[in-house]
Amino acid sequence: MSDTPRKPPAPVLIELDEGQGASPDQAPPIPDHEDEAPRGQAMQTAAVLAARRGSRLAKWFWSLLLALVGIVVSATAWNFATGLIAATPWLGWLVSALIAAFVLVALAIVVKEATAFARLSRVDRLHEMAQEALATEDLAKARAHAKALAALYAGRADLKWGLARMAERRDEQLDATSLLMLSETELLAPLDRAARAEAEAAARQVATVTALVPLAFADVIAALSANIRMIRRIAEIYGGRSGTLGSLRLLRAVMTHLVATGAVAVGDDLVHSVLGGTLLARLSRRFGEGVVNGALTARVGVAAMEVCRPMPFSPSRRPKVGQVIQRALTGLFGPKES
Repeated sequence: MSDTPRKPPAPVLIELDEGQGASPDQAPPIPDHEDEAPRGQAMQTAAVLAARRGSRLAKWFWSLLLALVGIVVSATAWNFATGLIAATPWLGWLVSALIAAFVLVALAIVVKEATAFARLSRVDRLHEMAQEALATEDLAKARAHAKALAALYAGRADLKWGLARMAERRDEQLDATSLLMLSETELLAPLDRAARAEAEAAARQVATVTALVPLAFADVIAALSANIRMIRRIAEIYGGRSGTLGSLRLLRAVMTHLVATGAVAVGDDLVHSVLGGTLLARLSRRFGEGVVNGALTARVGVAAMEVCRPMPFSPSRRPKVGQVIQRALTGLFGPKES
């Protein structure tokens, strides 16, 4: 064997035709989904879920199921109580008293819900009455609306001064428009401020939860619950006092209106307006989603004010969504603008 060292193999060169190669600076960029503009997916999903109407077959299914469960539970409780009375009288009567107390509480809840629906219907009638009075310039209808509105708010300490002013100046108004504007100024102006504060608080809450909670569907649940609570509070401010079922009815009415009009869709103008001055929203998609979801919640709040108010807004007093969004979200994830 020869002691001469073996030379390493020469490298293999593959020649490419002209135009087949590409330099690194000409390579296409890697797609980055973080660059996509936030669309407020949580609020859009919550709006669609709230506005969805169940099928008639599903309603029949749940109604029959609840009826059967109620019959079975009632019969079982009755047999249990009567058997316990026969075996141990004092314990049986104690259980019977507890069952009777439970039934009374359930009936009280039913009465409360029925009263809440009646209150909401009363507010709806006042809204329609004011619309008719404005459309026809009917002073008699406007006077009837003013009296009904004063009766609705009678006894509220926060409106005591406004009610007194209404009583003094109501007969001085000689046309329907001026009388309705008086009602709006003296009675509804402070309620509008309180309702806007609720919308701003809900918008901040939804924006914060969406930005800080990364769990799937947690932002949807948070947005839906915050909007239900906001709509319920706005209804209570205007005198609706909605119960649990009444709140769900209001939520469906508001969300159906927003979905039908496309108000829950995020346009480029909304994205630019709410993200333009927020540094963290531009840097992080999660924070951007939070800001857009908060802005959509503010839209829902303004729509809830229009639905729950006992009279339509006059053009000069109609709340602007942009102002509510600005007050709610300015300084939330970044420094406030001077």
